[in-house]
Amino acid sequence: MTRVKRGVTTHRRHQKTLKAAKGYRGHRSKLFRAAKNAVTKAGQNAYRDRKLKKRTFRTLWIARINAACRAHGSKYSALIDGCFKKDIRINRKMLAELAANNPDTFKAVLDEALK
Repeated sequence: MTRVKRGVTTHRRHQKTLKAAKGYRGHRSKLFRAAKNAVTKAGQNAYRDRKLKKRTFRTLWIARINAACRAHGSKYSALIDGCFKKDIRINRKMLAELAANNPDTFKAVLDEALK
């Protein structure tokens, strides 16, 4: 049986990991063993935070809508309840955008929902 030398494959794998760790501080970007751990952990964090990002943005939108509602003397829960009852289909992202950039339009939506 012929001898198989694996140096080229290993080197290529190491270089791929080190390239992914480019920009990390200290030995995490220079040494393979530390870089491998750092890249693995970064991947885990990225996977988890892609899910968390959705929750975080929804929380932010709700806070912005609530602040705008309070400025007009109403509550967030009353607005959302009114939107469901009147079948006004505007999602929270768009409501937050209206509250921040088009206060007049937001006021019109609020008035319509609370009639």
